[in-house]
Amino acid sequence: MAVNSNQKKNPQSSGAGGRRRMTAKEYKAKKRKKYIIFGIELAVILAMVAVLYVVMTRTSEGPKVVALEPEELEIQQEVAENETMKGYMNIALFGVDAQSDNELFKGSNSDSIMIASINMDTGDIKLVSVYRDTYLNVGTDYYRKCNYAYAAGGAEQAVKMLNMNLDLDITNFVTVGYKGLREVIDGLGGIYVEVDSEELKHINNYQIGISEVLQCDYTPVTEAGYQLLDGLQATAYCRIRYTAGDDFKRASRQREVIMAIEEQAKKADLATLTKVFNDAIDDIYTSLDTQDILDLLENISKYRIVDQGGFPEESMRTTANIGAKGSSVIPLDLESNVVWLHHFLFDDQEYEVTDSVREYSRKIEEETSPYINR
Repeated sequence: MAVNSNQKKNPQSSGAGGRRRMTAKEYKAKKRKKYIIFGIELAVILAMVAVLYVVMTRTSEGPKVVALEPEELEIQQEVAENETMKGYMNIALFGVDAQSDNELFKGSNSDSIMIASINMDTGDIKLVSVYRDTYLNVGTDYYRKCNYAYAAGGAEQAVKMLNMNLDLDITNFVTVGYKGLREVIDGLGGIYVEVDSEELKHINNYQIGISEVLQCDYTPVTEAGYQLLDGLQATAYCRIRYTAGDDFKRASRQREVIMAIEEQAKKADLATLTKVFNDAIDDIYTSLDTQDILDLLENISKYRIVDQGGFPEESMRTTANIGAKGSSVIPLDLESNVVWLHHFLFDDQEYEVTDSVREYSRKIEEETSPYINR
């Protein structure tokens, strides 16, 4: 099942602010030389994230691969030509609440949204969670919680949403299911996580629910502290929401699990990594070529996650109930948040947002300000 729109837009048409988007031919020409170099980075990311997300049932048809067309993804010309960003590869990571195979492609909210940004020169990786309830343009000039974009238009619209609102040039994505999380972490021998006393109150309740879905037994976590968690325990840890920090903290736990998987993966040999990847392959929907990734897994030790954060940035966000659109995370000023993001990911201290982002920022403020208690 394809996720690309049936109706193509004029590649020379302008987005908000009148900026020309690059044609597919122009963009592919710029990126072609980079793809070979980026292949190793992609292998590392997929090896780590193919087993992260905890909100989707197993599929049975093997990996689903689709190529996204750059002209459909709202990559602004000035973003594509930005010199600071040229040394990086950005990948969108989605975890969706699919209840059937078809919902893996479209129709499910993306309850986990991350951006993995890779410095191709150093091997450094930075992770940013885009909070699922963030009030943004969902890709159709309609504003609501950003996790709606995947439900409405699948991976293509969700990637488009990220590019539009954040001034990014993402053309690749990974969407995966939660059964793989248990399998891969168990395949790596478990991961080490610090479980605090508040998390201990919830982790076994989540284990019960997940074990019922997977029809398997579980081993209760009996004490707080730094400890080795098996696949089911780590899956439950990712799902904990009802502690201080709510969904912001849950997103932080998901990033913590990615980093713990990275550490364990670096200790494993190529044969183990290949087996682990194959065990999770049925749960993957992606724009990346599976065999190329497997061929490159042996380079995993070169790469490391060096920093992680969340969008909108803590000091520049608030929450409010936006009428029928529900409780939302609101970027108090989208423009300032995008400047922060480019500084965080690309060390760009002089970034100026596009006219499109300025327009989205104005619209968000207009629609949300009546609901915010300042």
